[in-house]
Amino acid sequence: MAADSEPESEVFEITDFTTASEWERFISKIEEVLNDWKLIGISPGKPLEKGVYTTGAWEEKSDEISFADFKFSITHHYLVQEPSDKDGKEELVEDALPLPMQDLLCMNNDFPPRAHCLVRWYGLREFVVIAPAANNDAVLSESKCNLLLSSVSIALGNTGCQVPLFVQIHHKWRRMYVGECQGPGVRTDFEMVHLRKVPNQYTHLSGLLDIFKSKIGCSLTPLPPISMAIRLTYVLQDWQQYFWPQQPPDIDALVGGEVGGLEFGKLPLGACEDPISELHLATTWPHLTEGIIVENDVYSDLDPIQAPQWSVRVRKADNPQCLLGDFLTEFFKLCRRKESTDEILGRSAFEEEGKEVADITHALSKLTEPAPVPIHKLSVTNMVHSAKKKIRKHRGVDESPLNNEVLNTILLFLFPDAADKLADGFESRTNASAGNNPPPENEDYNLFSQFKSAPSDSLTYKLALCLCMINFYHGGVKGVAHLWQEFVLEMRYRWENNYLIPGLANGPPDLRCCLLHQKLQMLNCCIERKKARDEGKRGSMSDRSPSGTSGDAGKGVDHSGDNPDKEKEVGKSWESWSDSEEEFFECLSDTEDLKGNGQENGKKGGAKEGNKEPVNLKPEGRLHPHGKLTLLHPGEPLYVPITQEPAPMTEDLLEEQSEVLAKLGTSAEGAHLRARMQSACLLSDMESFKAANPGCCLEDFVRWYSPRDYIEEEVVDEKGNIVIKGELSARMKIPSNMWVEAWETAKPVPARRQKRLFDDTREAEKVLHYLAVQKPADLARHLLPCIIHAAVLKVKEEEALEDISSVKKIIKQIISHSSKVLRFPNPEEKKLEEIIAQIMSVEAIIARARSLKAKFGVEKCENEEEKEDLQRFVNCLLEQPEVSVVGAGRGPAGSIIHKLFVNAQRVSAVPPLDEDLRRSGPAEERRPNAGSVADFPPPTGREVILRTTVPRPAPYSKPLPQRMYSVLTKEDFRLAGAFSADTTFF
Repeated sequence: MAADSEPESEVFEITDFTTASEWERFISKIEEVLNDWKLIGISPGKPLEKGVYTTGAWEEKSDEISFADFKFSITHHYLVQEPSDKDGKEELVEDALPLPMQDLLCMNNDFPPRAHCLVRWYGLREFVVIAPAANNDAVLSESKCNLLLSSVSIALGNTGCQVPLFVQIHHKWRRMYVGECQGPGVRTDFEMVHLRKVPNQYTHLSGLLDIFKSKIGCSLTPLPPISMAIRLTYVLQDWQQYFWPQQPPDIDALVGGEVGGLEFGKLPLGACEDPISELHLATTWPHLTEGIIVENDVYSDLDPIQAPQWSVRVRKADNPQCLLGDFLTEFFKLCRRKESTDEILGRSAFEEEGKEVADITHALSKLTEPAPVPIHKLSVTNMVHSAKKKIRKHRGVDESPLNNEVLNTILLFLFPDAADKLADGFESRTNASAGNNPPPENEDYNLFSQFKSAPSDSLTYKLALCLCMINFYHGGVKGVAHLWQEFVLEMRYRWENNYLIPGLANGPPDLRCCLLHQKLQMLNCCIERKKARDEGKRGSMSDRSPSGTSGDAGKGVDHSGDNPDKEKEVGKSWESWSDSEEEFFECLSDTEDLKGNGQENGKKGGAKEGNKEPVNLKPEGRLHPHGKLTLLHPGEPLYVPITQEPAPMTEDLLEEQSEVLAKLGTSAEGAHLRARMQSACLLSDMESFKAANPGCCLEDFVRWYSPRDYIEEEVVDEKGNIVIKGELSARMKIPSNMWVEAWETAKPVPARRQKRLFDDTREAEKVLHYLAVQKPADLARHLLPCIIHAAVLKVKEEEALEDISSVKKIIKQIISHSSKVLRFPNPEEKKLEEIIAQIMSVEAIIARARSLKAKFGVEKCENEEEKEDLQRFVNCLLEQPEVSVVGAGRGPAGSIIHKLFVNAQRVSAVPPLDEDLRRSGPAEERRPNAGSVADFPPPTGREVILRTTVPRPAPYSKPLPQRMYSVLTKEDFRLAGAFSADTTFF
């Protein structure tokens, strides 16, 4: 019994040795990622083509893993390649080396200019990198490095993955990687050395060969040949002997008033400094065998002139200062200003301390007084010069941001019709400049509709260019405020004197343009209406009755009760009332008959008796007969009446009207009021139709105005004849139809005696007030689309001279981006900055192209074929990371590059003048011998790739690829080795 109870009393501690440690879990995570990315087994691929590392597409995918609480990122880098049909056959070859080992020996892609550093050092097309996830983290201790490398080796062995796996160690800026690649019975170890200072014995090829031979440790005699690829890089920094082709603007000429219209009408383009800072020449010996080239500490066969391959790349200056970019940036800054024009300029231009009211009256009287000033002088500078002279004595000439010469030049450019011409010849110039000529139909001209700016030949466009130049060259925001003040005065003068504004297309405001352009077009419409009315008034003055003009004003034509909008206009002001009533009516001899017969009969009996007007009225306001149509009841010809043109509207007025109509709601009363507000034009046309066609009915009006609402059909009468009968459409027969109601209200009044649908006086004053209250920031926001439009046209014009394909693509992107951003009233500042940055990038590319063309003498080349080759070479330098030089040092481009280096060497060899004078001895002894100066400076970078195939680790092992890459610069020395070994008997 005791024996049976003993096991129950004892407690055994069980240890589970299957529990995974942190290290094992880390390895397991690596294996899971490799499985998810399908990197298990043999990597398929085909032999690499020449240059595919540069022209091909590289992709990467990442994941995150952790070792305990330390996080790593694992990234797969690979070259995208089309699948090969031979891949399946290659997998069946038993002795085939893993693809990465084959890439180690491939010479088609040495020294790729744009690739991952591991691609350049080892020539791999695919690899995986494990690195600390945080930028500040680093694997520094040797034990941790070995632990990670062991983890990589175990993961590769467990999964059978043949893709090289690297681990980044030390600080990230050092770019230190160690790694491993495994295959069936073979393994490649990737090792690296990074030093700040290189030992002297390893600065040449002989020392590097010694390192490589000692590392592979091959005991074969003789040693298999070692192939070499060598690249020496030379940097040209001294461009002083070549003048920069961009001519700087003549500031003195601009300020002195010598700038013509062409200067103010164009934006500048070009860099103020050389946008190309350095030229890097790489001389390459791609295929050499040990013993052909000798290079040691005392002698070298590596002459750059004799190198079989030359390639060049240029280093671009960081953010070079460019004129167009500066213009756009400074103008865009105006949008952030908060000051008004008066705050910027101080007191108004027509103020004098203690005498403000008197001076304003004096100035306005000078503006409106026609006697002292010839009618053909329109420039506001000339018009108000006498009015300002006394006022500016108090202000001081020096306080004016713009001097008179610059101001007159700008105004003459904006208003070419203001030049001193004969009065009879002025009218034709005004009409021609007002936009009668049809606009050109081309893609560049129509950009204004996409950008919502203004046509490139319009006044608004020219004003934007002038303000942009004034902002940059002539006083900044003060100059902008001054010019805008003068511009508004010119608009006021033209309105008061009936002079059309040049550079604006005829017709109503173009809603495709910016709001400021629409406002100027609206003002031009007002001037045109007022001018036509004044001319008609003067032409009929002899037929008017002085007593009847005022006596009949407002009789039988006051529709203020019918139209709420008109009711507001009547009591607006004396000027508006007098323009609307007195100047728009003519007193005819039959006015009393019209009052006694037409109005009363039309009101009482017209609607009840078939909507017919009495036929005893005298027809007025006829334009021409409307074909063969006749009135239904009298049977007389139907005449098309002279009607008022509908009121033009800008987009802000349309939006305001839409808001007012929307606020009326959906009730019956609101809908009725909305319909009455919208029927003002319809009522006017009905009155004109009644006046031109006495005795007409609503059906007659509908047949002319809306033929679809009058339905005609053929019917057979009692006698069997086919006759045509018509009737109004269903919508015209709806009770309380607005058309029927308006027809009953309408009176037979010709258009010339109706109340104006478009009150040009009120609208003109609204436009002038709108212009006067604009701040410089508001003005800049209005005109920024025009400036962007002008900048795009400028870069397109300059690009056509250079023919750079990348620039064409960027310009298309700018147009597409701007079309989406600028169509909104208040675009985001960030998006506007992006557009300006794109334009600046295009300008920089064009400037670089011109710099390279000047340095390579493209324009001076007389041989057309050679000139085309040089032009193509320059374009490639702009678009490609590295360009091969045809013919190396003996080709046309190579000869020019050689000459650039020779001249730079000679300039650097000549000491400065002050240092030269301090030396003693004759001048001939002080000057160095030009012939002793080397053609090229010492190489800035030296790159060497050594390759061979040897059996390791034993003489009977399988021959495997060995590779070592070396780079030596002024402050950096790196050795990256890939050494393969046979693990079958290891």
